[in-house]
Amino acid sequence: MFRKRKRALRTSLPAVPAGREQYDTERAQAMVRIILTPLFGSYITAITFLDGFQSTSLNAVAAYFAAYMPVSFFLYWWIIRKPGAFIRRRALSMGGDYTAITFGMSIGGAALLPVYSALLWVTVGNGLRFGVRYLVVSTLLALLSLAVTTYFNSFWSENPYVTLTLVMTTILVPAYIYALLKKVHESSIAAQEANLAKSRFLAQASHDLRQPIHAISLFTACLRDTGLNREQKQMVENIDRSLHSVSGLFRSLLDISTLDSGKVTPHFEIVAVQDVIDEVLTQNANRTEWSGTTFKVVRTRLHVRTDAAVLTTILQNIVSNALKYAPGSQVLIGCRRHRYGLSIEVHDRGEGIAEEHLPLLFDEFYQVRERGDRDIEGVGLGLAIVKRLAHLMSLRVSIRSVRGRGTSVRIAGLPMVSTPERIRRVKPDRFASPLEGLRVLLVEDDEDVLLATATLLRKWGCVVQAETGAELSVAPCDLVVTDFDLGGGIVGADFIREVRRQAGRDIPAIVMTGHDENRVREELGQQDIPILSKPVRPSELRSTMIALSVGRERNRQAQAAV
Repeated sequence: MFRKRKRALRTSLPAVPAGREQYDTERAQAMVRIILTPLFGSYITAITFLDGFQSTSLNAVAAYFAAYMPVSFFLYWWIIRKPGAFIRRRALSMGGDYTAITFGMSIGGAALLPVYSALLWVTVGNGLRFGVRYLVVSTLLALLSLAVTTYFNSFWSENPYVTLTLVMTTILVPAYIYALLKKVHESSIAAQEANLAKSRFLAQASHDLRQPIHAISLFTACLRDTGLNREQKQMVENIDRSLHSVSGLFRSLLDISTLDSGKVTPHFEIVAVQDVIDEVLTQNANRTEWSGTTFKVVRTRLHVRTDAAVLTTILQNIVSNALKYAPGSQVLIGCRRHRYGLSIEVHDRGEGIAEEHLPLLFDEFYQVRERGDRDIEGVGLGLAIVKRLAHLMSLRVSIRSVRGRGTSVRIAGLPMVSTPERIRRVKPDRFASPLEGLRVLLVEDDEDVLLATATLLRKWGCVVQAETGAELSVAPCDLVVTDFDLGGGIVGADFIREVRRQAGRDIPAIVMTGHDENRVREELGQQDIPILSKPVRPSELRSTMIALSVGRERNRQAQAAV
């Protein structure tokens, strides 16, 4: 999950979805122009033909609309080439539309009265697609168009009631649209506020509940090393398995709330696909053993340009579903080359999913439930997270399933690259060196978590200075392990900086937190400090500490050699 990445996703406002929405509205309005221009051009040509080409004004209007058709296609091409919201381009488009319509109605006489429908269509379309301000401006331009038409067109000036009807229609229809848009806007704001409130609740609930689960997990690890008999070890194993399921639920809640905030932006780099697959299998090693599932991996040497952390999370959720819904079966993981890139595929031989459930699998909290089914852990957020992350990365995730034969999931659209000299490693090398004698400064505001962590570290041979707050006398240490929130307005980032200042060197540090990793990484401002999300598995904490301590020792030896 997100806790496994060695650097955080960079955060920003959600520019990609907004840009996509602007692109669609611009293009849709341009498509309307392409449809209307030849439609009314054909109508005018037909009227001119029936008139025997005797009317100079009709001939002029027909020629004008014919000349405007290339302009319509040019605007459409421009929008495709450079999507986005450009006010000057919108102004140019609106000016061209109203000029063409006004010209046709002004000199076309009674025969071109139907062109008014295009005027109303363009006015309403600008408002619905671009917002209330554009609706007001479009309405004013439409009224100006009617005034110019009335001045030059004798039919309009001689039939004031027809003109008044069209003027009232031009005012009342946009006014009604304006009222509807305000209602929609208010409802949208209310829905967004409710969604943000839900996300804040999920994040806070996840953070608060993760603390005791984290402490229980550490106490369980301590208990495992106290000389238990076989039956007692099995009980501890069962407790650890249940804690693993609960911690997975909390990570899902935190992930979905982070995505709902709209502050996740992928960071693309060249990644070895096999590293991602190996990392996911390592994360699920215990669950694989518990479920009796076997993995068959078709290894690959291919590389793609992607965000390693996001891709790992997508694949992790898919593999997690295979472990839950196809226990005891064989799961195949491999890659395929396609015309538009590379795909990663996961095939299991489970019971499969009925066809009626497939369209709903990516909905939040949706779980396949049929009469007599066994209970499955989780709340149905895994594939919802996969869908959002895939959209963020412009990937396509599809599911095929046949009852009794299994399920296949494909992650498609990964852009392949040639093998580089240097690539992003998903996981640092693991070391098996002991932690005997490592001096650890441990800071945690929760006393239960502090006691559990200190006990576990001492069992590993560490010399631990355990503190509950940031106001302490810092003894010489080799490693800092700290919580993020320390009380008194102090966070772990502040404490690490202060310890390093007093020591006069960059002491290795680890941050354990129940908060969103993006927020913590932003506070730290450094990529070399691992962030472990609570509840932290003891094996994860141990391997991270060993990696940091061995790296420190290598640097010390290198400096001594120089």
